[in-house]
Amino acid sequence: MKTGLITSDTYQNHNTGDGHPEKIDRVTAVIDNFKKLNNKKLIWKKPVKFNKSLLEITHTSDYINFVEKSFPKQGLSFLDGDTIISPGSKDAITDAVGSIIAAIDGVQTKEFKNAFCAVRPPGHHAEKNKAMGFCIYNNVAVGAHYLLEKYKLKKVAIVDFDVHHGNGTQDIFYNDHRVLYVSTHQFPYYPGSGSDQEKGKFNNIFNIPLPAGTNSEEYLNAYEFVLKKLKEFKPEFILFSAGFDAHKDDPLAQLQLNSDDFYNLTKRTLELSKSCCSGKIVSILEGGYDLNALRESTEMHVNALLEFNWKFLNIH
Repeated sequence: MKTGLITSDTYQNHNTGDGHPEKIDRVTAVIDNFKKLNNKKLIWKKPVKFNKSLLEITHTSDYINFVEKSFPKQGLSFLDGDTIISPGSKDAITDAVGSIIAAIDGVQTKEFKNAFCAVRPPGHHAEKNKAMGFCIYNNVAVGAHYLLEKYKLKKVAIVDFDVHHGNGTQDIFYNDHRVLYVSTHQFPYYPGSGSDQEKGKFNNIFNIPLPAGTNSEEYLNAYEFVLKKLKEFKPEFILFSAGFDAHKDDPLAQLQLNSDDFYNLTKRTLELSKSCCSGKIVSILEGGYDLNALRESTEMHVNALLEFNWKFLNIH
């Protein structure tokens, strides 16, 4: 089996202005690297079109209408203090959501075993009715709802290893027993949420706050609690909110991970997934703002996905 890599050129039209950390070069660095590696086990795919009704399960109609009316004819428009859109953002935002739908369909139809979506803007800070932290639509949340509605799954897990807490994803699923949201993140830090006291109505929220300066060994020890929670929950599908800004070189946070730590955490999750969901995993890019670190870390992350396929195939 192979790994899907879902992306589209429209991310290049999402202009956030000079000096903004969530810039076009982020995804260009990732995509150019995978093109150079030219791994024949990667299946490149474009996002799919989807019905607006899918967005309305995740976000309020008022919010969706607000976003649709906010795209400027020229220049830039601010949805909040640091979430900026341009005339070309509409296609990028739509394709970010369409990417996770394409990835899920590809896994469910066995076109590939797992997938990584290289997209921008990210999504995990976007709440039901609010843009925030560079995020407009919550891509991973739409993906989880798609699995529940289209494929009638009963249990979906979201593992968020971005250095910032995914307040939006937590907000959307706080009262939904079908979705487990697990997050490792620097705390206290932006956006301010993510304490271990925030547990969800059905104990379906599991936050692992980590102090600034947390190193690789400390992080991977803490990640064992993620695996323990997944084992207890037994999801039928796992989604990664894959932020790579916990890397020691990232300018927006102070955790101290190395690129190969993302290989290790991905590999451990995949190993556990064999027993609950036969390795059905889709990952979507969130943060990561040092280009070299992002390039290396995404390569390590996808290497773990590819390697798992080869081992899984040989076992079965």
